[in-house]
Amino acid sequence: MNITGKSLINGTWQVGEGVDTFFAFVPQENRYDDLPFYEVSQHLVESASAAAEQAFKRYRKTTPEQRADFLDAIAENILALGNDLIHTTMRETGLPEQRLEGERMRTVNQLRFFANDLRANLVTSTIEDEQPERAPLPKPETELTYIPVGPVAVFGASNFPYAFSTLGGDTASALAAGCTVVVKGHPAHPATSELMANAILKAIKDLDMPLGVFALLQTSRPEPSHQLVKCTEIKAVGFTGSFNVASSLQKSIHQRQEVIPLYGELGSINPQVILPKKVACDAESLAQALVGSLMMGQGQFCTSPGVWLLPANNEKFLTATAQALSTASSAPLLTPGILANYQASIQQIRDIRDVSLVGQNSPSAPFHPQAQIVRTNVKAFLEHRILHEETFGPSAIIVEYDGVTELMSLIEQLQGQLTASIHGLSQEIDEQAEIVEALSFSVGRLILNQMPTGVEVCATMNHGGPFPSSTDVRTTSVGLHAKDRFLRPICYQR
Repeated sequence: MNITGKSLINGTWQVGEGVDTFFAFVPQENRYDDLPFYEVSQHLVESASAAAEQAFKRYRKTTPEQRADFLDAIAENILALGNDLIHTTMRETGLPEQRLEGERMRTVNQLRFFANDLRANLVTSTIEDEQPERAPLPKPETELTYIPVGPVAVFGASNFPYAFSTLGGDTASALAAGCTVVVKGHPAHPATSELMANAILKAIKDLDMPLGVFALLQTSRPEPSHQLVKCTEIKAVGFTGSFNVASSLQKSIHQRQEVIPLYGELGSINPQVILPKKVACDAESLAQALVGSLMMGQGQFCTSPGVWLLPANNEKFLTATAQALSTASSAPLLTPGILANYQASIQQIRDIRDVSLVGQNSPSAPFHPQAQIVRTNVKAFLEHRILHEETFGPSAIIVEYDGVTELMSLIEQLQGQLTASIHGLSQEIDEQAEIVEALSFSVGRLILNQMPTGVEVCATMNHGGPFPSSTDVRTTSVGLHAKDRFLRPICYQR
């Protein structure tokens, strides 16, 4: 398919005058591609935001059925891109074909999920009747309903080029809510972003939606991101990425006269609590399952199991972990920057005196990361804050605890997490209700005897958590209630 390298603004592919270009990285070849993409200009960022505001005046008047048809059309157009989309993304990300086919269907199903909800829940108001006879004052009729907040800025993520990127969950939920969207595409997969933007552009034209309902800004520089969140037309931000970038964007938002919400999903170490009886009878299979979860996507999942809390003196489990990791295949990380940060983080962790190596794999190429699992004790874990931070890549820390009291002391000092899992026998979990209760206040999703990798798109899903895993503990970026972020309440009194 023809790739222009331009930004999509108000229904047309545009490029500013005299702008620079950037190039996508090809992970499997360890080099940059030769297809140029044009850095979006300041003027085009302003044009996209203005067009989004103008389009919002019309789009907010669409019926739930019309928005449902729009989302369904986008889903069908994504499927119509066929293998060209998959092969383009494979080149830009190095992710395998089967993984991308699954993620594409997840993205299509997300759009259909919100479409089905719009059709099923056409009445969203709560009405209280008037009480004219009430003393000492009569009560008026009041109606509580929800309206869209306005244009939303969405930031694509590198590790999920479909499901958390151009037409991912943030975009789908904002469109479902009745908001227009300006996407800042991720520079790790710009051709993928352009193909996805063409899918929504066709739906816009076919269904006569306002052209400014969606925009894609292509850039590898930070300045347009800050400019975008400062645009007065933007009323909310959906972000998936690192804590540091989110913090930087938040500073720009606070420079606005009208401060707007940034709904950020920022990552997690997803602690895995292993209870004594479980590991005593299931050490080998549990170790293999945890290593398998860790190595999904080479550890580049926000729900990757980064810390395993293991009862002390479980050499059988450690041996099984080392064996499973030694045979794990390697693959490139998404970008050179991610690899550099991974290697720097691993070195810092290995330099801690009370940290020792459990196992590692043998990379099949010099530019692949080496997967590593290390071990330490509770005292060292609590002393070194870097051990509490997410290492984005194929690594995990085993923290050995001596008894429930020491385990509780660690859990009580955990930062906010997206997920945590408890691995234990049924009776054992029942006996440790205190651990379950304590973990509940540190996570957004508590999992029993399952791996954290994988986020089901359903009405009851919560993909968020206490800070710093996300910026607003009350919200989710996956599932039915993701659209609530882009609605606000209004009361009509009669």
